[in-house]
Amino acid sequence: MGSAANIQAYPPESGQIALKDGEAPRFWVTIDTEEDFDWNGPFSRTGFRLDSVPALSACQSYFERAGVRPIYLVDWPIVQDDRAVAILAPALASGRCDIGAQLHPWVTPPFDEAVNDRNSYTGNLPETLQRAKMQTLRDGIRDRFGAAPLAYRAGRYGLGRSSATILADLGFRLDTSVRSGFDYRPGHGPDYRCAPLRPWWVGQGSDAILEVPVTTVFGGALGRLGPPVYHRVARDGLRAGAALARLGLVERIALTPEGIPADKACRAIDIAIEQRLPILNFSFHSPSLQPGNTPYVRSDADLDLFYRWWDVVLDHLARRGIVAIDTDGILAMATRSAIAR
Repeated sequence: MGSAANIQAYPPESGQIALKDGEAPRFWVTIDTEEDFDWNGPFSRTGFRLDSVPALSACQSYFERAGVRPIYLVDWPIVQDDRAVAILAPALASGRCDIGAQLHPWVTPPFDEAVNDRNSYTGNLPETLQRAKMQTLRDGIRDRFGAAPLAYRAGRYGLGRSSATILADLGFRLDTSVRSGFDYRPGHGPDYRCAPLRPWWVGQGSDAILEVPVTTVFGGALGRLGPPVYHRVARDGLRAGAALARLGLVERIALTPEGIPADKACRAIDIAIEQRLPILNFSFHSPSLQPGNTPYVRSDADLDLFYRWWDVVLDHLARRGIVAIDTDGILAMATRSAIAR
């Protein structure tokens, strides 16, 4: 049994991964690779679709042409889909992508819990059940894709106090479940409002897990005062937060093509560079690769805009001298930083 610490016990800035003098940030593309389901409907073990799986091929081809090695954080239905394995396993074997794990507990065996909002966050489940589901997913990825995953993301960002210990026991090295600047408590989930934007090691020695949070920055005239003001006002709903953005006072900007215009994403990149964040962690959901599955891509025109978003953002990253990194590169960077301290 491992002894890794609680991922949500955040370290001070001195305990976070920092860039060396003259070192440039890197960017990482993480894809929540999952089944198609109704985001507005109740959670269900059945009734989902996998129609968007073939679109993974075009996605992989796009990032290969761009010189980016994305990581597909696959969940159990994707692991079970022969088409997904046929597309992604050869890309993994030839070093053109990484494969990590993403756990949707409601569709991952063993099925020993009720299906409801609270249990959709893995960290709310009994530790033995969390471990069993995570091991099922790890073993399935190893057996189907040919390599055990090193990176993990909890579906719905649903970490718990024991997540790091379980991950370490199962051989994971990196977690990317923390979504800095977001509060999921109204839906029975974690509170990440105060989470760092820089990576940090959780635990010691061979049990250590590297946390690489999904990148969200705050811009606006209020500067460093912006995030606490945003969180106080946003308790009254998304419209209140949008009003702050319209006034130019504070705006929360996630690095994602889902709901964030390209010009705002470029502004967020500049803010992240100014803050000297080591890793700019981009994310999106694989069902957005096919029209009609998510609120962000409803039509062929939306899908074209999705890829044009990446054209603009990748061009901006190149002009700012920010190059892509993969899972191994992130772990090596974090190890060097720890040794330097």
